[in-house]
Amino acid sequence: MILPIITVCLCIVIPAAIALYCMAPGKRRDVSDFRGKRYAHRGLHSEKIPENSMAAFALAKEKGYGAELDVQMSADHRLVVFHDGTLKRMCGVEGNLKDRTWDELCKLRLKDTDERIPLLADVLLSLGDQTLICEIKSENGVKNYELCEKTYDLLKDYPGKWCIESFSPYLSGWFRKNHPEVIRGQLSCVMKDTGYGRAVNFLLTNLFLDFISRPDFIAYEYRDAKKSPGFRLIRRIFHPFVACYAPKGEAEIRKAEEDFDTLIFEEG
Repeated sequence: MILPIITVCLCIVIPAAIALYCMAPGKRRDVSDFRGKRYAHRGLHSEKIPENSMAAFALAKEKGYGAELDVQMSADHRLVVFHDGTLKRMCGVEGNLKDRTWDELCKLRLKDTDERIPLLADVLLSLGDQTLICEIKSENGVKNYELCEKTYDLLKDYPGKWCIESFSPYLSGWFRKNHPEVIRGQLSCVMKDTGYGRAVNFLLTNLFLDFISRPDFIAYEYRDAKKSPGFRLIRRIFHPFVACYAPKGEAEIRKAEEDFDTLIFEEG
């Protein structure tokens, strides 16, 4: 009788306990400042207004939405607001953003408009006290803590409510260690092309690395949320604060509002 019990513990109970420990979010904190809100994904952009542009953030502010933006670092360590690691999609040129200096980036235009890649400092100044979600990109490295520190130095004096999020649990985890007062989120989706192999894709998809960041909220890709067993299990057991990105169009947005605490959305 004892041997079967020990076998069950070794084969099922203990691995399950370890998995839950790894997946658990942080201790429940007050995130009411971010609940029930709509955040414009990369600003309120369209075919005429490029994403992560000053115009996109101005329009989001004008319409009363919160803003979500992406931060990464140029070759000369300036913080810029830009999503992709490469410049091709938004600027029509080859190469990685991290390999260009700020002076070089200033010469580029977003989607054949007059809009340029903005500095984070300029975007923050334009937002006033608008509620903000700042995604710290991992294109400069999944453990590039200089990016975290420089971002915090700018955000700490921002007059509005703000929080950070990242796909890299190490970048979110830096805030856990160095500035635990900052509300932090773990971004995820069904990972496919991370470049780190299937095992890492599986761990990130199912949030098994949450023990590094112990996030205050989880932000999951709206269309992938039902495809991740780990995310569904976390919601069922821990009932964390959950956001989603990026439902598009009013019908999809209203449906998402029924299932998530807050939305990072795009207009149709």
